[in-house]
Amino acid sequence: MAQPAASTLQLIAFQGERGAYGEEALVRYYGPEVEPVPCVSFAGVFEAVASGHADGGLVPIENSQAGSINEVYDLLRTAGLYLTGEICLPVNHCLLCLPGQSLGDIRQVLSHPQALAQSDAYLRELGVEIIAAYDTAGSAKRIREEKLHGVGAVASARAAQLYDLEILASGIQTVKDNYTRFVALSRQPAAAPTPESSAKTVLMLSTSHTPGALHAALGEFATRGINLLKLESRPSRLTPWEYVFYLDVEGGASVPPVSEALAALAAKATHIQVFGSFPASPDC
Repeated sequence: MAQPAASTLQLIAFQGERGAYGEEALVRYYGPEVEPVPCVSFAGVFEAVASGHADGGLVPIENSQAGSINEVYDLLRTAGLYLTGEICLPVNHCLLCLPGQSLGDIRQVLSHPQALAQSDAYLRELGVEIIAAYDTAGSAKRIREEKLHGVGAVASARAAQLYDLEILASGIQTVKDNYTRFVALSRQPAAAPTPESSAKTVLMLSTSHTPGALHAALGEFATRGINLLKLESRPSRLTPWEYVFYLDVEGGASVPPVSEALAALAAKATHIQVFGSFPASPDC
């Protein structure tokens, strides 16, 4: 996977506290030479990049078990930022607590809703109260700072080390091969992928609310043999029961036949927004 030049990205925003999976993905993607910028929310990451307080950002967009992260898709629509790359991070959820406790002592478990959903089978069997929090590592940090006995957090082994917590159980995710796909945010588009490289283009389109409109639009890709990697629908937020569609397609936007398909879409879609083309990660 092509890596961005260290000189062009200095401060990189991510959602969560230090020790979050987002920070781990950030270090893997950009390398250890950049400075992670923790943000409370996904909206905070987008704002940090858009305002120039961060040079770039990394946000999760989907999980192999829990599915798409809808808030990120909605933010993409209005942020005016570009997607410049991706990385898929293997996620190993652990149950953390203050040292000296056993599983029988845990009555409540805190974590981000996505991590709780990904560990649902284990947590149901544990029979504890589930409490949603804004972050995995933030839950671990809260347990340490507030000295919360009888409370566990679903977070990473890195968070356990960072906040001096004990790992009661490891690999508690329901689906063991659990991956989260992160995408890189920038104020500038990535350099156009070369025709011979493996690339991906992410875009959004909307169509008229008439029979066959979406089929006709997507047909522009099918007739040119372009592989549709992902299709996601979200409410338009303008008219009830009307939707916009997010697509991942194989190939760079400037390379035929993708460029031809995008040009042809202009006559069949009411709106098109290309978020970026970038080298495809072999793991995503």
